[in-house]
Amino acid sequence: MHTIKVLGTGCPTCQRLLHDVQQLVVAKQWHATVEYVTDIPAIMAYGVMSTPALVVDEKVIAVGHPGPAKVAELINNAIT
Repeated sequence: MHTIKVLGTGCPTCQRLLHDVQQLVVAKQWHATVEYVTDIPAIMAYGVMSTPALVVDEKVIAVGHPGPAKVAELINNAIT
């Protein structure tokens, strides 16, 4: 089981990334849990200085929201 985290502060872009990731996990039937991390010290512990950021199995794979297709590609590459 993989862990996918969306790091964000609640901004619309962060919410959109979270929604897109949740939808992708269901649609692609990935064996993963999705977490939304909003705690600033926890976000900073990943070395991320801007949000949103996408973390798969404790590795930052994207900062910002590159769009659903790219997010799907990045996650797929990270979990396979």
